[in-house]
Amino acid sequence: MLAGLEVILGIIALFIGIALGYYVRKQKALSEINSAEARAQKIVNEAKAQEKETVIKAQEKALVIIEEAKKEEARRYRELNEFQKRLEKRETTFSQKLLELQDKQQKLYDKVNQIEEAKEKIIAIRKEQLAKLEKIAQMTKDEAKEILMNNVEGEIKDALFSRVKKLEQESTSELEEKTKAMLAITMQRLAPTYTAEVTTTTVDLPNDEMKGRIIGREGRNIRAIENLTGVEIIVDDTPNVITISGFSMIRRHLAKRALEKLILDGRIHPTKIEDAIEEAKKELALDIKKAGEEAMYDVGVTGFDPKLVQILGRLKYRTSYGQNILSHSVQVAHLCSLLADQLGADVTIAKKAGLLHDIGKAVDHEVQGTHPEIGKNIGQKFNLQPEVINAIATHHDDKPADLTSVIVKVADAISGARPGARKDSLEQYLQRLEELEKIATAFEGVEKAYAIQAGREVRVFVEPTKIDDLTAYNLAKNIAKKIEEELRYPGEIKINVIRELRVVEYAR
Repeated sequence: MLAGLEVILGIIALFIGIALGYYVRKQKALSEINSAEARAQKIVNEAKAQEKETVIKAQEKALVIIEEAKKEEARRYRELNEFQKRLEKRETTFSQKLLELQDKQQKLYDKVNQIEEAKEKIIAIRKEQLAKLEKIAQMTKDEAKEILMNNVEGEIKDALFSRVKKLEQESTSELEEKTKAMLAITMQRLAPTYTAEVTTTTVDLPNDEMKGRIIGREGRNIRAIENLTGVEIIVDDTPNVITISGFSMIRRHLAKRALEKLILDGRIHPTKIEDAIEEAKKELALDIKKAGEEAMYDVGVTGFDPKLVQILGRLKYRTSYGQNILSHSVQVAHLCSLLADQLGADVTIAKKAGLLHDIGKAVDHEVQGTHPEIGKNIGQKFNLQPEVINAIATHHDDKPADLTSVIVKVADAISGARPGARKDSLEQYLQRLEELEKIATAFEGVEKAYAIQAGREVRVFVEPTKIDDLTAYNLAKNIAKKIEEELRYPGEIKINVIRELRVVEYAR
């Protein structure tokens, strides 16, 4: 019974403990909830206070900005007003000056009119006075002038003539002495040597067997070389040497370069010959350009067009009376420089004129006309100075155009007059060969012509599409007839007309 009571009491105590714990727990929870709400309310209140403070600060800052903007606007308005006032002041000043200028201009016009009126009055008074004088003297102004001149001339004629004659004699003697001294000084300062040009060129061979290879089977190789270069190749008993003959130095040097290439290569046949000649032409063109540049460097001139330099270099392979034209031109340029310095002329212009005075001879085989005319056209084409063109055109005339032309004419005469500088016989021989080629190439259908065998043969190459076989016979007769009519020569000349049609195609 007692045990059951303890159990019941224990159960009751347990429920009481549970109820008491729940109550305590609930009170604690209510206390925590009230505390959190208080903290939240506090945070909200603080946020509202901070927001109100931020708004107040923003309003204050906005007021400051607005105040500053108003001040800036007022400042700019004042500046604009000042600028407008300055503009108005300048406009007023400008208007006043314009009015003053117009007033001065009007006064100037009035003075000009007054001067013109006074001038007309003076002219009228002068005419009136002259008329009175003529009436008193009973002669016109021209008659009085003529009588006065006749009287003066009659009184001093003899004395004036004697004085003029004396001055002329003194001036002539003095000028002759000065001229001789100037030319002597110039010629002493420049005295180069000369080497006579010849019409043959030799080619050294490694052995005599090479002669047969150059000739080729039935002479096909040597004929191909002669036809393509326009020279004559002489193969004789001279050991290890063959001779190239022709009046054109360019053709001889072209043939020599081609032969040297063929000998070095060892393969000699028509196709290889054509290739060698083409390569030699390119090398010769470079050598011609280099010769022109070296001549300019030697003389000390610049500014020429590259094409003009190329034409100048061609003079290296041109002779006149046995004298190399490029060497002659360089010497004339130096002489012109010395003479121009003595006479007070433009030294640079004189050197250019002297260097280019014979430029027409570089292409006179291809262009009709004398070499001064051709040189003048070349100078105009390359826009040379007028003094240089005049000197080129008139350096052989009796009356040169200007001082530079006189200097070039004198320098050219000095260069050609040196002992051993020129040989008439060689020049006449070369001129005859040139005339033979010009006559042959003047006919229609002729592609090119070469004078060989010292002028005893002319090889004429025709265009096969324009000249047939029958026309070729007639062409040879016509060329021979024209040569007989226009040239004088010893012996006879063989006209060899060659008509060849070559067709090339490629299989691809």
